[in-house]
Amino acid sequence: MTQSALPIGVFVTPVTPLQQNCTTVWCVKTNKAAVIDPGGAVDQVLGEIARRGLTLDQIWITHGHLDHAGGAAEMKEKTGVPIIGPHEDDLFWIEGIPRQGQMYGLPEARTFTSDRWLTDGDTVTLGETTWEVVHTPGHTPGHVVFFNRESGFAQVGDVIFQGSIGRTDFPRSDHNALLHSITHKLWALGDGVTFVPGHGPISTFGAERQTNPYVSDRAMRSTPIARPATGPS
Repeated sequence: MTQSALPIGVFVTPVTPLQQNCTTVWCVKTNKAAVIDPGGAVDQVLGEIARRGLTLDQIWITHGHLDHAGGAAEMKEKTGVPIIGPHEDDLFWIEGIPRQGQMYGLPEARTFTSDRWLTDGDTVTLGETTWEVVHTPGHTPGHVVFFNRESGFAQVGDVIFQGSIGRTDFPRSDHNALLHSITHKLWALGDGVTFVPGHGPISTFGAERQTNPYVSDRAMRSTPIARPATGPS
């Protein structure tokens, strides 16, 4: 996305073998930054933040899966900044991060204590920018999305991807809730919103409404709704 005229900056660092999009956002007026979903590669992400002359201010978590949250404890220990999010309904996933790490060959992943749980309609402030919190259950019960209205940008975690949607074959996942989160909460933010998903390339809500085989306007008029058997975590 073009950043020159926007109040925020964005860079993405793929981390873990699952290539999760660890996203760093910052306020261009203050250079205060937040890392969204530090699943791993903590030193690499912190090194890039320092290289760009930014100051890490917060850690934001969209949901409690290993590849999104497994490095949060290490990043907090190394920087002292607070961990914000997700919704408290994902606490059981956060508590299970060490077990997830053993399963996926990432034994360094650790659980953490969130400094602030988030709920639908909350806001978080980063420098002079304000971000809206949208609770988007379905992939996990406590999943949240971070949305900066002024720039038309969202980090959506594993709710939706370019051409796909989040898996719902996990404990306490809910396919119908995921569809509702996308079509009633995310679409309401506007077709022009650019989003970084938890995996893969960026897209816009408008493009997904036209072409996404699971949640496009055309797909949602059809029955039954197709469900992805596999996909990003």
